[in-house]
Parts: sequence; C-alpha cells; structure tokens
Amino acid sequence: MIYINSFEEAKTDRIIKEVMGRHEVLEWNGAAGLVDFRTKKPLIKDRSLVAALDLLRKDKELDEKKLILKDISGYLEDSDKQVIALLKSMAIEISQELDANIIIVSSKVVIPRELEKFVTVLENDYPDQNEIKKLVQGFAEEQGETINDELIEAMSMAFKGLTEFEIIDLLNLALANEGRFTRGSLSLIFDQKQQMIKKSGILEMIPLKEKAEDIGGLENLKEWLKRKSRVFKSINKAAAFGVDMPKGVLIAGVPGCGKSLTAKVTAQLFEVPLLRLDMGKIMGKYVGESEENMRRSIALAETIAPCVLWIDELEKAFAGINGSGSEVTVRLFGQFLTWMQEKTSPTFVIATANDITKLPPELMRKGRFDEIFFVGLPNSNERQKIFEIHIKKRRPNDLNNIRIYELVNKTEGYSGADIEGVVRDAIENTFSDGEPALTTEYILSAINETHSLSEIMKESLDKLSEEYKNRKFKNASEG
Repeated sequence: MIYINSFEEAKTDRIIKEVMGRHEVLEWNGAAGLVDFRTKKPLIKDRSLVAALDLLRKDKELDEKKLILKDISGYLEDSDKQVIALLKSMAIEISQELDANIIIVSSKVVIPRELEKFVTVLENDYPDQNEIKKLVQGFAEEQGETINDELIEAMSMAFKGLTEFEIIDLLNLALANEGRFTRGSLSLIFDQKQQMIKKSGILEMIPLKEKAEDIGGLENLKEWLKRKSRVFKSINKAAAFGVDMPKGVLIAGVPGCGKSLTAKVTAQLFEVPLLRLDMGKIMGKYVGESEENMRRSIALAETIAPCVLWIDELEKAFAGINGSGSEVTVRLFGQFLTWMQEKTSPTFVIATANDITKLPPELMRKGRFDEIFFVGLPNSNERQKIFEIHIKKRRPNDLNNIRIYELVNKTEGYSGADIEGVVRDAIENTFSDGEPALTTEYILSAINETHSLSEIMKESLDKLSEEYKNRKFKNASEG
C-alpha cells in the first residue's frame, strides 16, 4: 500500500494519471463509492467502503489493477475492524501473488498498527520557489495580465508554504479585488498564511509589537541577535562570503526575566514572522501521529521560512529523555535533534527554558544551537531600565517625577515580571484613590506588598545560577 499524504487531490490525481499510463485504475470515495478513476462512472450500487473492498478481495478481482482510496482516514482513526481486516487481507494477497497496488490519498496520516508493515508513506510536497514562479507567470498569461519580475520574485517568496490550489485561489481573489496584480496583493497572501498556521493546530503565528527598546538590559544577548540579524537579512550575500546559515539560540534562566519577550523582539529584528510551536499539541494518540505532527510542523515552518520558530519551555517537552522518557518522546527528541543538526533553511530557532538541568546534554552539544545564553535576575542598571520602560508605557508624563534610584535600591532580587507587576499595581491604586499622578510613594507601597521571585524561589534560583556558571553559558547581561 502507498499512502500519499496530500491536501491536493486534483494535483495527486494528475500525477497518478501520468504514472499509471494504461493500467486499469479504480477509485473509492465517500461521495460516489467505487468508480472508474478516469471516467468517474459508478461500478457498483452499494457505495459503502466495505462493499467495495469485499468485492475486490474475492476471486482475485484486484489483480492487474490499481485501487485508489479517498476519504478513509475516519475509518482508520476509528479503528473500524472490518475495514482494517479487509485492507490487511488484500495487502497480504498483493505481497504474495497479485500484481496490484492500493493507494490511499489523505490530508492526514493515520496508520493502524495492523497495517504498518504494509504501508509506504509518500509526501506531496509544497511547490518550491521556481515552481511558484511558473504557476504565477502561467496564471498571468492565461488572464492576459503582465507582472514585472520584481513583483513575481516577491510573490514567489510570499507564496512559499501554500499549495497549488491555494496559490491559484489567491491569484484569482487578488485579480477580482484589484483588477490587476500589485504589491497590495501580497497582503492577501500573508492573511492566508496566518489562516494556514491557525488551521495547523500546532503552530501559532504571534503578532509582533515589541521592539529591542522594550527589553530592559540583556545587552549581550541583544547585541548578539543584532549581529545575527545582519546575516539573516542578507543570507545570500553571507553564504557567498562563506558564512553558515544561522541555526538558533537557546535562552535559559530565571522565569519572568525576558526570555519570551526576546523571542518576539528577535522576529522584529530579523523582519520575519514569528511562529510558536506548542509541544503539548504535538503529542497524538495514534501510532506515528506525534512524529507526523512534529514532521508537519517543521515542514510548515521551513516552507514559510524565512521565519523565527519559538519553542517555549523546552524542558517540558524533552524532560526525562535519559531516564523515564516514553518511547514516543525519545523518537520526537531524535527527530528534533537531527533537524537542528542538519537544517539549511532560513528557520531561526529560539528555544527558551526555565530549568536547563532537566534537558538532555545532547541538546546542548555544539552544532545544535549557535549559542546558549543564561538570563539571571536583573542587575541595578537593568532594573532602572525596566522601571522606566513600564512607567513610560503607562504614565509617560509622570516618569520625570519618579525617584527611580529609590525603586532600584528597594527591588534587589526582583524579576522583570515582578517589577512590571509592581508598576501595574501602583498605577491601579493611584487611579482607585482618585489621585491625578503616579508617585514614588505609590510604587514603594506596591513594592512592600510584593514578594519577589528571589524570596519565593531562593533555593532553586541559587542552584540554577550555580549550574549555569559551571556550564560556562554566556551571560545575557553586561558585567
């Protein structure tokens, strides 16, 4: 059995027709039942899948034929025993004596354990940039339109990650909206990409509002990312100069100290979309489903590339690999490691972790990430910047009247999130009391009411800081 994983039935049908030549090809689909593949003429009255399989299994009816099965993922997901038993029986007959093939076409891979040994999975890949250019040019010629080379180049980059069907559909929509192709057509493509990411259920496209100035401190990390952005934005020139494709960065350290904010700022610096991979949604309940989800999410990120792929709380995904990790988790980890080691696409990975001691050492070997940074509790200079950022964001006119140095002295051991919480509470209390302006006293009062992260997690933070120093990770902060 050949399992073709594809969203594009029309394209798959076209390929099958080219390959099959004059072979007799049958098709079963949920709407029409068993039909002749080329003419779509019904072959039996009973439209059920069981009736079709049962007929073809008897008296070697399938010999010297090809059978295409569509719309059957529901039967396989629900482990329909009769359907699975019939498919297994037919597969055994084909392997022993029949000249035949069963081709399953589906947008999702669902393979019951009973059929695993009989199935080969093939991917119907997304069109590459050259194929997209031909599609766009061919469509424009059919419509009597002309598109300049610069716009074709921009559109072919923007269309990466979309299927042939989606590309043609969007070209039709762009033409209907504006009557011609313009740079405004690109916004339709980006909207469609956002929809595609949402529908995947695994990746999420994060809106970008934050800038590098929104991070209080972490100067070493910001400078490193700025240097990487210069390479990333001129990757072809950099590659010609001998520079390797940037792989990514692992940012580990104290919760609430800017790791997630840094991921968002990186996408802004690189001027590319930010995709967030939810490792919790990767895990599936069927054999091979988790691995398929991981492969699909990586493939989707690579086709949408250039992009930043953010994997948050990495330790939760791969904890226990060297001990109590499940078989599926170990396979996912191997899949992820291999991709990180071998990837050549402009997909920059930002992995964040609170506790690196729970991560397997293989993940931190040179070559997986370009660098590993440790983010600790903010020092006095960083606390000053964090206070200024959050007061300026909410009460810009009050900033000059606040005695920032007093606040800095009172917040030793506070995380960035702690400081934001203090400013937020102080502003709310000021408003509730009917006062016209935020004052230092209101913020000091909020500080006194707040238990800092270093108080709540002192032992574990001390242990983590020692661990990061021993491993000689780069400090994200200056000094």
